[in-house]
Amino acid sequence: GAPPTPPGSGPPPSPARAGAPAPPPPPPGAPRPSGPMPHLAKGRTLQRMRTCRASAAGKFTVVLATIVVLAGCGGGPSPRAWAASVCGALTPWRSEINKLTSSTDEQMTAQTTPAQAKENLVRLFDGAEQASEAARRKVEKAGIPEAENGEAISAGFRGSLGKMRDAYGRARDTIDGLATGEPAAFYDGVRAAVETLNKEYDASALDTSKLNSEELKQAFDEVPECR
Repeated sequence: GAPPTPPGSGPPPSPARAGAPAPPPPPPGAPRPSGPMPHLAKGRTLQRMRTCRASAAGKFTVVLATIVVLAGCGGGPSPRAWAASVCGALTPWRSEINKLTSSTDEQMTAQTTPAQAKENLVRLFDGAEQASEAARRKVEKAGIPEAENGEAISAGFRGSLGKMRDAYGRARDTIDGLATGEPAAFYDGVRAAVETLNKEYDASALDTSKLNSEELKQAFDEVPECR
């Protein structure tokens, strides 16, 4: 129901009915109001005007409050709007992951010491972990799409990004714990960490072509942000 009308915001007093007889004029010679009386009459008129204005302002405030409440009760974003937001979140994340992949390959073949490679790899995997969490938060901020299975699909995206974030964090910690005294053993450890990461990554992969919602499938195919 509509919110209660605040005190003092009721309708202003009804004006005199149109066509009602005017009060008779004072008889000739009758004393006219003098002294403070005219000012009192004027004050009453101003008071009535203020009351009317306050009443109108109160009603306007109630209308605004109702609009805000109704807006807050609206549904989530449309499939196209949600797909655009999600793809906007994933684009910088994919760039970070691509950079990680190429940089990891470079570190495995570059003429650097194991200690230098270790420092670089830890920094790269840490960046990938942070990028994954940033993408997950953006998807969370995008809300729940107004589509079939929208809530489950949104949770799936957030869950996948969370798993990838954790996988990069584990790879970082594994490499950070490797000894660098024996180069061969160090690089073997890096390869094992990357292999584990790839398996976890594949298990958590996001595939927008397999969404359980025709509306969202179409949205991901059509919106410019996802191309």
